Amino acid sequence: MKIARKLLDFTQADGLVVLKTDGPDIRLVFLSDDILRIRASFDGAFKEASYVLTMTAWDDHLDELFGEERNRVTPVVPSVKETTKRVVFETASLKLSITKDPFGLEIYDAEGTLLHKDLKEKSYSQDHLGRVYHYVERELDDRYYGFGEASGDLDKHYKRVRMAPKDALGYDAELQNCLYKHIPFYIKMKGGSRHAVGLFYHNLWPSEFDMGGEHSNYWHHYSYWVADKGDVDLFFINGPEIAKVVERYTDLTGKTVMPPRYSIGYLGSTMYYSELPEKCDDEILGFIDKNNEEGIPVDGFQLSSGYTVGPDGLRYFFTWNKTRFPDPQGFFTRMKERGVMVSPNIKPGILCTHPYYKDFDAADAFIKTADGTGTYIDRWWGGPGSFMDFTNPKGRDFWKKMIVENLSCHGTSSIWNDNCEYDLGDHMTLCDGDGDARPVGEVKAILPNLMSRMSHVAIAETSPDERPYVIVRSGGPGIQRYAQTWAGDNPSTWKTFKYNITMILGMGLSGVANHGADVGGFQGPSPEAELLVRWVQNGIFMPRFSIHSCNTNNTVTEPWMYEQYTGTIREAIKLRYSLSPYLYSLIREAHETGAPVMRPLVYEFQDDPALDNESFQFMFGPEVMVANVVEKGIKRHRVYLPAGCDWYEWGTHVRHAGGQVIEMDVDMNSIPMFLRENAIVPTTYGLFSLAKEQMEHLHLLVAPCADNSFTLYEDDGVSNRFKNGDYLKTTINLKAGDTVTLSFNKVGTYVSPIRDIVIDVINEKKGAFWVAIDGERIQQYLDRKKWAEAETGWIYDATISSVRIRCPNPSGDFKVDISFEDFDLIGMTLEDDEE
Repeated sequence: MKIARKLLDFTQADGLVVLKTDGPDIRLVFLSDDILRIRASFDGAFKEASYVLTMTAWDDHLDELFGEERNRVTPVVPSVKETTKRVVFETASLKLSITKDPFGLEIYDAEGTLLHKDLKEKSYSQDHLGRVYHYVERELDDRYYGFGEASGDLDKHYKRVRMAPKDALGYDAELQNCLYKHIPFYIKMKGGSRHAVGLFYHNLWPSEFDMGGEHSNYWHHYSYWVADKGDVDLFFINGPEIAKVVERYTDLTGKTVMPPRYSIGYLGSTMYYSELPEKCDDEILGFIDKNNEEGIPVDGFQLSSGYTVGPDGLRYFFTWNKTRFPDPQGFFTRMKERGVMVSPNIKPGILCTHPYYKDFDAADAFIKTADGTGTYIDRWWGGPGSFMDFTNPKGRDFWKKMIVENLSCHGTSSIWNDNCEYDLGDHMTLCDGDGDARPVGEVKAILPNLMSRMSHVAIAETSPDERPYVIVRSGGPGIQRYAQTWAGDNPSTWKTFKYNITMILGMGLSGVANHGADVGGFQGPSPEAELLVRWVQNGIFMPRFSIHSCNTNNTVTEPWMYEQYTGTIREAIKLRYSLSPYLYSLIREAHETGAPVMRPLVYEFQDDPALDNESFQFMFGPEVMVANVVEKGIKRHRVYLPAGCDWYEWGTHVRHAGGQVIEMDVDMNSIPMFLRENAIVPTTYGLFSLAKEQMEHLHLLVAPCADNSFTLYEDDGVSNRFKNGDYLKTTINLKAGDTVTLSFNKVGTYVSPIRDIVIDVINEKKGAFWVAIDGERIQQYLDRKKWAEAETGWIYDATISSVRIRCPNPSGDFKVDISFEDFDLIGMTLEDDEE
């Protein structure tokens, strides 16, 4: 066992600190005042070849590959002070105190609050099998969040989380490990100080986090991370806010790719349609038409792999079953005419019986045997197969060629990457590593990332002006740079529905904002009616909203599956479309800052201990709380309202104080939503297709109890022109007070299609005295019909306790003032009392 027990020496030069211990050599680099890299190497190689990092302060073997994706920074040079027992390094935000004997790192904030402490005499170690460990002291009131796509409750204290992705069909969303993603990152929130920090282990060998499941009386309470091989390569990320940790983590690994607008619409899918013996294309077109007949909008269809089935019943990707799809080009064209983008499913395993297998092999596209002498063959769906090596430029080029010649040439700009966990039997088989061969066990977690990246490259070749929409099931840290993800092949149970919420929240805290789960469940018997309704009512808030199924009882999960609830499901989906301007703006925020769309309540209300393990209520962006019914048969629903602000019920605008549990009656139509007391929520109405229609009506909901701001984001939703400034950001600033002021400040060159604006300003106590736009008072109406017919004007609607303002959308900046000052009908304005 090799352990760092003593510090023998240290040197510092050009932002690099080298620690010599009696165990591993350790290098320290402050990438910023708040991000510290701690890398312990037992072989002393310190090779730099990262497929993950978008921020570095050193030369990397893959700099040329990633080009502009990577940001090279100058490291911060900390001050240093040495005593007989310690060496202390300080930046503007952090103090790193290193004890010499026993060796260990302690990290404090600028105020002296302890944020991190190694478990000395165990901290950095390697066992006889080559596994590497990092032990950290923990306190009993610490909280642990993130871990990518981990099962169970939000807080993982006392839990073990193993990361070794599998094709986990029918998994238990509460209890099982080794699901589809491998993101070795977590957020620790100190129970006493409520200070949050992040720990990202930049090592993708199969690993495990023990967050207190193990206990030894000879040591302080501890947690640890262990990986099969490699270095302990830790990035310590300061907060103190959880939001800041996520932002800085995504500085390191990349922000969410900006998808086309149609991708936030309803995405139809099922394996059933593409598995029919013939004319699958007509069946899918009929499904789209049926949605239209039912008044249910649909913007995408995710095409399962049945389109590739050969005469022997096996799946051969990049081929088309012409009995099922006689005219692929015509199918894509007819779908696009209906405003629906098709996302064909592809997988990185190629069966040995595939008609193009020899072409792949000749192109040097496959992973090699451990000795590097031949193509590796392992178990695959349908028989023996070989597997794409996306770390090989030759493999990437051939993969792109196959996408272009067989898929994107038909007019799609969307690819669905599936079954890419690379659950191979031999982790020592070789990947090219872009000229620096590496075992698959070291890089398999990022092969789905590179696979998704190649979807972008291929689409850019056939549709250079279109924004790609890429979906992927697996992935490692940084997958958000390339793709939308989902929670894999989930079973159709109440427990799955409930814990998929927590999995999505954990992914959001792990940098993956654009995520979702198959609504209704993918595997198992069809969901009962109540479960399907509740799942849809929750699914409308997921960034990826798709009803997808492979039911075991020969049924198809569709919105009209239960006729008596088709209307309920229709209204839920229409609610999502009404929220599309808000959701699209949240996706843009994720693209810029890394912020999640679905957020744990503790993310927004970090000072409320009651929320530390709230796993099923969540924030939809910063303004709206969702507290959906997630249990069967509920008629009376309990909701906790976070402390620190008041809350308004969605729709009725009934006001409640925060920091309490309320009970409310619910039925099958209930979607419990609450507006924060200073919420600004852009919505719309009358929008049926995000692909074919533009938003012409903006409906703004405002709760004016405290100052706030929100940025509404618009672009054409399809092209890449937004990268060159062809977008419009309208920052809506709310100033609370007796006179509420809403100022609208616009930046960008995109010409908004919005023609008119309705603003609902909530005030449950009284109506307005007057309303002015750019300093000119506008007409008040007392009749709702006359107000609705007017181009400009305002009315107080007691039904929803709101001042309702209507006006055309100005082309430039503008300001709206709403006076709630006291008045009476006789003297109009109350004069101040004379002294």
